[in-house]
Amino acid sequence: MSSLLATSLLAVLSATPAPSVPEDPFLWLEEVQGQRALEWVRGQNARTLAVLEKDPRFESFHAQALELLTATDRIPKPHFRAGGVDNFWQDRTHPRGLWRHTSLDSYLSPSPEWRTVLDVDALARAESANWIFKGEYCLPPEDRLCLVALSNGGKDAIEVREFDTTSNAFVQVGFRLPEGKQTAAWMDEDTLLLGRDWGADTLTDSGYPYVLKRWKRGEPLEQATEVFRGQRSDVNASSFALRDADGQLRAMLIKRAVTFFESEFHLLTDGKPVLLPLPRKASFQTFVAGQLVFTLEEDWGRFKQGALISLQLTELQSAPEKAQPALVLQPGPRQAIEDVAATRGKLVVNVYEDVKGAVDVYSWAKGRWSRKRLPLPKNASVGIVAASVAHERVFVESQGFLEPTRLWLADAAATTVKEGKALPARFKASTHQVEQFWAKSKDGTAIPYFVVRPKALKPTGQAPTIVYGYGGFQVAKPPAYLPEVGKLWLERGGVYVIANIRGGGEFGPRWHQTVLRENRQKAFDDFAAVLEDLVRRKISSPRRLGIYGRSNGGVLTSVAMTQRPELFNAAVIESPLIDMLRYHKLPAGASWVGEYGNPEVPEDAAFIAKYSAYQNLKPGVRYPKPYITTNTKDDRVHPGHARKFAARLEAMGLPYLYYENTDGGHSNDADPMLNARRWALHYVYLSQQLMD
Repeated sequence: MSSLLATSLLAVLSATPAPSVPEDPFLWLEEVQGQRALEWVRGQNARTLAVLEKDPRFESFHAQALELLTATDRIPKPHFRAGGVDNFWQDRTHPRGLWRHTSLDSYLSPSPEWRTVLDVDALARAESANWIFKGEYCLPPEDRLCLVALSNGGKDAIEVREFDTTSNAFVQVGFRLPEGKQTAAWMDEDTLLLGRDWGADTLTDSGYPYVLKRWKRGEPLEQATEVFRGQRSDVNASSFALRDADGQLRAMLIKRAVTFFESEFHLLTDGKPVLLPLPRKASFQTFVAGQLVFTLEEDWGRFKQGALISLQLTELQSAPEKAQPALVLQPGPRQAIEDVAATRGKLVVNVYEDVKGAVDVYSWAKGRWSRKRLPLPKNASVGIVAASVAHERVFVESQGFLEPTRLWLADAAATTVKEGKALPARFKASTHQVEQFWAKSKDGTAIPYFVVRPKALKPTGQAPTIVYGYGGFQVAKPPAYLPEVGKLWLERGGVYVIANIRGGGEFGPRWHQTVLRENRQKAFDDFAAVLEDLVRRKISSPRRLGIYGRSNGGVLTSVAMTQRPELFNAAVIESPLIDMLRYHKLPAGASWVGEYGNPEVPEDAAFIAKYSAYQNLKPGVRYPKPYITTNTKDDRVHPGHARKFAARLEAMGLPYLYYENTDGGHSNDADPMLNARRWALHYVYLSQQLMD
């Protein structure tokens, strides 16, 4: 063992006093770019591709996925800017993408006339760089000057450059920030408010900035003026520009994320931050009609957990302690607020009930909010796509498992909608149907799940079935039109299931908070209950059941594998967290201590150790053969989790497949060409395990 490895092991063992952690022989796989680690990755990739790419189904799956992801008749996702519509477009000719612009009328026409703003493929070629576009932030009201975020290979760390959308060029002597995990907000044309690594211990334990500085045009970056400082133990600090309907700056709002779920909010007044009178578990949503709008994740005075409230900016600026909050919406027990946006003068709220969506428009008058509902399809998933703060326009989409996405343009003032675009059907849906069932978890809680199955399915328990789960961070998983699922799985007679387990946001903050930290096992029990219910209903059987999860869903699927291996025969474990006794030591793991607990605390380590899949693999157990996959450029969930889990399976002589993509970052979908290959590999593996 090398001295470096011995030192690393000593650090781990001394940092986690209880429970005792055995020596980890695979720590060297945490060296993302380490020569030994990359040689191991190359060997694993070659072994896996020999199994999956040589399957006779791979070529057809790959061709179908590529056609879906690069089709020219996709709906171009709109974003309002400069009086028109922006879109970021990727296809076979432009896999890195085109940032482009057109008028609203042109966008709504069958053949929009696009003007290219930035060709990312051309930029990458010109600079011999692996650029992935991570979005832009433009200065209202003109929206001419924009801060463009560029990522090397899809990492969360970005380089920021100032771009002029009139000349379609980067500003020669403009704002420019070297790579880092950072935030930037326009204060005015010559001033930014930045959060970044300023050196001298200015990053949190999670690797994010906690010091904000004001940076003037033409000023050396090191001379930027500090305006806010959090603490190293925080998750991060960031800022929001509060602008009126004409784009004029009214105030800067600073968010100090104390934990992932607890924050302080400060108004920057006369150069000094003033703390706002809000509970720690509150989330800023938007600014409209002079009101700061927040959701509450805990009870606060007369407001119950899950409420949407607003506070008058002028009251907060004059006497924050006397500001009177107003109620926008108090969701019921089966409801949840999914998204919030603002138009010129209206508040737009996406609400779900029993995981089915609607969009409401709220108006502020005489000290209260009044509501009208947009006439959108019922019993469908609906979501806000884009809202114009210069006008009363909102793009909303509707979709279902078997209903292709439709894009609607709403007038928030008149509360009317008209269809803007529709996605052509990507697979034959007439042979399938959708049902919603409820499974009873171990503690008696009813857990909803959706089943997409063939109409002619007989209850024999032989249907090849994929069960997708996430269950974390208050992220809801409503029905969605998934072309790759339909084409590569449903058309071949497969069944697809989404399990809306606790930890998600399907029923608001409480649905999430009931499985935090020491209660995490309840989410795993929920998932197992759904699998058992599918078997009980004879939809499928353990031989034909497969599970899929990514990121936090990787915790779920790896734990399901170690706790209930008898329930299924396939597991796609993608971009996963798995070594939960070390997750906080890997980028950006420390930010998730509020979700999982802190392995440095003996009491927390004790309950984490009971489920952490990396430590709970046991000899002599028959586990399903998993497909474990991650990305070398993932700087959010460290690839070491996936690598070490595969290595431990290998050392135990257990079956598995491992594949690590070299580009794409945590989302794995930055490049449609690579993404098509990714889905083809997924479905070849699932077909081998569940259909053969």
